[in-house]
Amino acid sequence: MSARLEHVRASDSPEVILAVLEEKGVVVVEGMLDDALVAAINRDLDPYLEDAALTAPELNQMIQLFLGDRTRRIGALPAKSRAFCDVLTHPIFLFVCDAILLRASAGYQMNVGQVIEVGPGAVAQLLHRDEDVWVHVPRPAPMFQVASMTALVDFTEEIGATRIVPGSHLWERDRVAEPHEVAVAEMPAGATAIYLGRTIHGAGANVSASTWRRGIHLSYLVGWLRTEENNYLGVPPEIARDLPDRVQELLGYALHDAIASMGGICGYVELRDPMKMLREPAEPAAAAR
Repeated sequence: MSARLEHVRASDSPEVILAVLEEKGVVVVEGMLDDALVAAINRDLDPYLEDAALTAPELNQMIQLFLGDRTRRIGALPAKSRAFCDVLTHPIFLFVCDAILLRASAGYQMNVGQVIEVGPGAVAQLLHRDEDVWVHVPRPAPMFQVASMTALVDFTEEIGATRIVPGSHLWERDRVAEPHEVAVAEMPAGATAIYLGRTIHGAGANVSASTWRRGIHLSYLVGWLRTEENNYLGVPPEIARDLPDRVQELLGYALHDAIASMGGICGYVELRDPMKMLREPAEPAAAAR
């Protein structure tokens, strides 16, 4: 018998959501996004996904299995969808990140904001821990990443709903999940599976004839680690300056100020605060000399 995931409602207290997440390493929050927001995000992203290429066939087999074959991905979502900014700053995400990531950092940032479409015929993704990107961070260590998958269509096992291993955030790094320990995150559009960076997971196989599984992969990272996605190029200053302040901060334009905890400051530009620089009028590009 397969493992099961615990489902809660977005209207439940954030403390309840956090408690399940910390105990199980994953929690499914139904009603995270309302129908109007899901529709707005899909509308914003449709043109980009129509032009997106499938995972490059020339990549080696291991990378193919990790990224997923028959899969489309697009990133830099704050530059492509203002509706996505409402997801990035969702109160539940920020509550969870405040509770978990501020234990190990003076602030946090968006690590990855991507929409992922898993197409018919796609094989299952390799089960993995997102945190292993930073394999050189030794354990034991505080939790330094919070991740999520938000359904933009109804997620079913047939179309490749994410497979997640509850409790695996407490395992030794090299332990492999047995089949009966793997749960399937079936959930309606607008629901989100929030999981810790140490929790084992991976996209399922899409065995449907014609349905694409579309979802948002969004993760947050402590402010002192380098992000997977280069947000400064994906959402450069000329775009970022028109986004809400909290979005700018989460994209990494804010200083990581750890002076209060006897640390230092990261992220300044010539000893200036990038957030203040974004608020200044844009200067014309300097002529090449």
